Amino acid sequence: MTLPYRGQAKEGTAFAVLAAISFSHLLNDTIQSVLPAIYPLLKSSFALTFAQVGLMGMTQQVTASLLQPVVGIYTDRRPTPYALMIGMSLTLVGLLWLSGAGSFVMLLGASALMGIGSAMFHPEASRVARMASGGRHGLAQSLFQVGGNVGSSFGPLIGAFLIVPRGQRSIAWCSLLAFAGMAILWRVGNWHRSHPALSEPPIFRRVEGEFDATGHVTSLPRHVQPHGHVGWPLTILAVLIFSKYFYLASLTAYYTFFLITRFHVSVRTAQIDLFIFLGAVAAGTVLGGPIGDRFGRKWVIWGSIFGVVPFTLALPYANLFWTPILTVMIGLILASAFSAIVVYAQELVPGRVGLISGVFFGFAFGMGGLGAAVLGALADRQGIEYVYRLCAFLPLLGVLAALLPNIEHE
Repeated sequence: MTLPYRGQAKEGTAFAVLAAISFSHLLNDTIQSVLPAIYPLLKSSFALTFAQVGLMGMTQQVTASLLQPVVGIYTDRRPTPYALMIGMSLTLVGLLWLSGAGSFVMLLGASALMGIGSAMFHPEASRVARMASGGRHGLAQSLFQVGGNVGSSFGPLIGAFLIVPRGQRSIAWCSLLAFAGMAILWRVGNWHRSHPALSEPPIFRRVEGEFDATGHVTSLPRHVQPHGHVGWPLTILAVLIFSKYFYLASLTAYYTFFLITRFHVSVRTAQIDLFIFLGAVAAGTVLGGPIGDRFGRKWVIWGSIFGVVPFTLALPYANLFWTPILTVMIGLILASAFSAIVVYAQELVPGRVGLISGVFFGFAFGMGGLGAAVLGALADRQGIEYVYRLCAFLPLLGVLAALLPNIEHE
């Protein structure tokens, strides 16, 4: 069940805005992905353990995880058009700090600041994508997500061809991406401010219902009520995000180390293979939203997580020829889940786009960060290949998606 926005029927899908927010997401996540892309360089330069590498990832991701729900709650009550540009500026500062960091503590500080910038960006950017959707929420969320996933795939290329050959200080060149993002997000903020009727809080003030003395809604008509018993479906979605992002952490954070350790490839070759995997993730993201719009998000969620099991089980035992092929299949299938999960949750709890976006983006980031830390410590004890053999079973949790209610038909 989706509540159409007032004005969307007249304006339709604002593809220019979706393109701008998707491209901004690309720039943001390109910058964010520079850090994991240069883990091999930092591990060598600072003589780090896998656990310390994982702690950097956890600092970046968990900082974003904890703040995103707060940002989402705030913007639900008070839409903040220029929060996107502020978030990008914080990411810029963290990036410059990373380029000049001289100790592990400074690396953690830069990671945290980049995480704060990401927390400012994602919930409000997801809201803008929904505002501009014209009612095509799955498509809009996929276009938004694909920008981020394409950007994430560029990080390894920047690491391989810019930073590894020229050293840590060359990270500062990525600040040009941040400045470009800030300019675009200023324009998006202007559009957001000039279209208040498309933001969800005003909608609830326009529907028939009961209001208190301050004008806040105290009860809503049945067609905009949240679905009953949402706790169980939200719990299932949380478990699915845990399985997806814990597994993805093994690839985004440690795939280069796995290739270097198992097949003795160069750092550049490993980073190019990581780029190929992340490109497949981007392509999979494009597919998930429109397919969910047409066939139902529940089945996309179920198929994309549980359906990847044969490939994850085969990956730890594959040779160098089959390993990139298997990771491409994993990326294509697994990535299609998240946009479907976010839109499903938004429809499960209507009127709380910022909160739901913040919670789910935050939880996803948190699971990715926690996964990086836990798997790093495990790799120090048992070896990186053991990590992949263990993580191969995580997508089996995808079978729980079959228990989700079919809310599209309610």
